[in-house]
Amino acid sequence: MRNRSTLFFFIGFLLMLASCGTSKSMHHQPEISNYNATKPIVTKLSDSIFVSGKNSLLKNKQGIWELYVEGDPLEIGLNSGALSDSLLKNQEHIFFSKIQDIIPSKFEQKMLRHFLKWYNRKLYLNVPEEYQTEIYGVSQYTSHDFDNIAPQYQRSLYLHAAHDIGHALQDLALVGCSSFAAWGEKSEDGNLILGRNFDFYVNDAFAENKIIAFVNPEVGNQFMMVTWPGMIGAVSGMNIQGLTVTINAGKSKIPMSAKTPISILTREILQHASTIDEAIAIAKKRKVFVSESIMVGSAKDNKAILIEVTPKKMDIYDVPNSDQLICSNHFQSDAFKDEERNLSQIANSHSKYRFDRMQELFAENPKINPKIASEILRNKEGLQNIALGYGNEKALNQLMAHHGIIFKPKEKLVWVSANPYQLGEFVCYNLDSIFKDRKTNTAISFEQENLNIAKDPFLETTKYKNYQNFRIEDHKIDLYLKNKTAVSAEFIQNYQSLNPDYWVVYYKTGLYFYQKKDFIKSQDYFEKALTKEITTAPEKAQIEKYLKKIKRKLQ
Repeated sequence: MRNRSTLFFFIGFLLMLASCGTSKSMHHQPEISNYNATKPIVTKLSDSIFVSGKNSLLKNKQGIWELYVEGDPLEIGLNSGALSDSLLKNQEHIFFSKIQDIIPSKFEQKMLRHFLKWYNRKLYLNVPEEYQTEIYGVSQYTSHDFDNIAPQYQRSLYLHAAHDIGHALQDLALVGCSSFAAWGEKSEDGNLILGRNFDFYVNDAFAENKIIAFVNPEVGNQFMMVTWPGMIGAVSGMNIQGLTVTINAGKSKIPMSAKTPISILTREILQHASTIDEAIAIAKKRKVFVSESIMVGSAKDNKAILIEVTPKKMDIYDVPNSDQLICSNHFQSDAFKDEERNLSQIANSHSKYRFDRMQELFAENPKINPKIASEILRNKEGLQNIALGYGNEKALNQLMAHHGIIFKPKEKLVWVSANPYQLGEFVCYNLDSIFKDRKTNTAISFEQENLNIAKDPFLETTKYKNYQNFRIEDHKIDLYLKNKTAVSAEFIQNYQSLNPDYWVVYYKTGLYFYQKKDFIKSQDYFEKALTKEITTAPEKAQIEKYLKKIKRKLQ
């Protein structure tokens, strides 16, 4: 394992030498003199309803926050920040406490701060002015508890690149999304339908305050997107023209500086494009710093395509002779499909497995409608319906998604899953009724209750309760392994019984006995792990490596 302290010291040393190059970015702020910077006055109608003029924030009965904001970029930012004030501060604490969990050393945290300042030195040059202004407005309501990391505005700007930075530097498996589209003969009514799971996981608390933002900008399209407090970028969204965007991470090289965050690019597409060609034209204008597949669906074109982008080039994956499109976390276009990095992703990750599972489920369902789309997004089984164990990242439903979402672009309908994950009720919204027939009463949810899709029955099962307990016990065994603590036979038996089809419960038990030098038991559990569906090829190879070591020790 890499010596992290040495790494951070080396990075810090280099960055101190280069610190003169970060001064301009650290003092940069967007030009707001042409805007009205007066802070909004928020009226609290209840613990779950907040209003500021025509802007509002409401928590619906499914527990999702519905945000409506309008105006110029600064107005949108200030109203978003003012209405979600306490949620925004809480979200920052959740995110940065996670960083502290990963990097507990104060010295290493200091080196990380130096690194971020240097790495993000060109970020402001690659974010359009309108979004810098909106981020500035939101940042006025962030906590001062983290000013040691960076000033409010710079910190808010950095957070919009957090996904990209983690993805680029460590190839973190924070995002392993699955998405699909169907139209023509493959759709129940012939019109385009799309679905996706956004498998972005920080921790459970991060997903608690999920926001559906309905944004009415002075310039560009009205649109909706699923987000969280402080985030103005788009990871899943649809505009009033019936154009949708979703993002799927790909395999990336490590770039030397941050450029345009993917979520900012997709936000620009959502706000300023109405057709696939317009979306492609916007993507061509921006330089990104990670590899990503952007699925764009269009009511006007009645189809979907993938815009596949890397720091060096982009390509379009179109399916002219098909009426379905499937996407996981590897590239499919001619420019990228045979590249070594992409082939490695296919061979070593769980991307191809999920891709094949979506194809299998599409074959089983000749006509896709919203209900069938929700069932595909919630599917927990592997190929040919084998049991994967709950939480296995080979599943479409990894029981970790920030949200699941379904679009019917021509009808301007969208369904967003309530917590937990994509298991809660899929709540339906109609963009035409929200933006064109907007009522003055902001104290009523925007949902189209008669079109909602019921929660997954799995939530009421013993298996789900066992999975919840498994996650607690799984965290415990991680601590036991880290601290080399003794555990009882009863703990191990209970731990395995909570999720018996999941290879991890046998692998970690094998590690425990390996630490204890009980190589016979260790071997038994490693061999049992291999009888289950291992998530990735490297993880399978790791178990086989342990078994070889044990064999030598037992000779």
